[in-house]
Amino acid sequence: MTFQERIACPPERELGSYSPLTGVVDDEGMTSVHNIDSPTDFSATDPHEVMMTRRRLLRAAGAFGASALFVGTAANEAFAATTKKKSSKKTTATIKAKTAVAANGTCSVVAPETSGPFPGDGTNGVNILTESGIVRRDIRSSIGSMTGTAKGVPLTLNLSLRSVSLGCAAYANAAVYVWHCDAIGQYSLYSITTENYLRGVQPSDSNGLVTFNTIFPSAYPGRWPHIHFEVYASVAQATSGRKAIATSQVALPEATCKLVYATPEYPGSTKNLAATSLTSDMVFRDGWASEMATVTGDVTTGFVANLTVNV
Repeated sequence: MTFQERIACPPERELGSYSPLTGVVDDEGMTSVHNIDSPTDFSATDPHEVMMTRRRLLRAAGAFGASALFVGTAANEAFAATTKKKSSKKTTATIKAKTAVAANGTCSVVAPETSGPFPGDGTNGVNILTESGIVRRDIRSSIGSMTGTAKGVPLTLNLSLRSVSLGCAAYANAAVYVWHCDAIGQYSLYSITTENYLRGVQPSDSNGLVTFNTIFPSAYPGRWPHIHFEVYASVAQATSGRKAIATSQVALPEATCKLVYATPEYPGSTKNLAATSLTSDMVFRDGWASEMATVTGDVTTGFVANLTVNV
């Protein structure tokens, strides 16, 4: 059964299978969804052309006692984390080498994180990166034949790229692909197959800055509110959907989350936020200093999130 068929027909599961919507697994393990890791390319000569691997092994999330909508999302992320069981010694050495370059204390490499089960970059099913219109600043609406617009509190996301191998100078002419869930915890292309919003690519300017206009993501059980991103050496690399040089996540501050989740667009998020913490989150629990955004603004005019990303 194909990935799209599993989404369309989640009730029918064989022994050892995994539903992307309900997160139901059996005692024999989750075997029907393939490993989402991309192959690491060590042939590149550019120091940024080596993909970072995960910094740890994460255990799958248990049942959260919440709706199938949210449970499936969190369980999928837990599964994606557990699939990254082996990291290359060569890649680990590269990460250590990059960190050593920043030994003067000016910066350190952003923590590598899982891309999760809903990347939309071709590593787990659909690849939106090759679609016309994916390079855009405003990612609130779908592109191509899909026409929906995600509702929620406005968020401007600013990511400032810095090159560790170049002494933490601004990383110009790179590209960032971002994606995240909507106001009710669903990801386009997967839990909502008729939309592709909240996904987009932007090139970095001469100061290494990329900016996206989006909405504030919701909180679902088992995960702290976050935004996924991948860094590429160029827009051409990003739109080919290969050779990401860094994969990580943006963490959002609790105080801001509480303000946003008090609005009617985010049903269930207040409860879900209260039930988790950064220290228990399956991704951020071993540290979030390099991933926590600084956020300003209000629910009426929107928020601005800023994060420096060193790669």
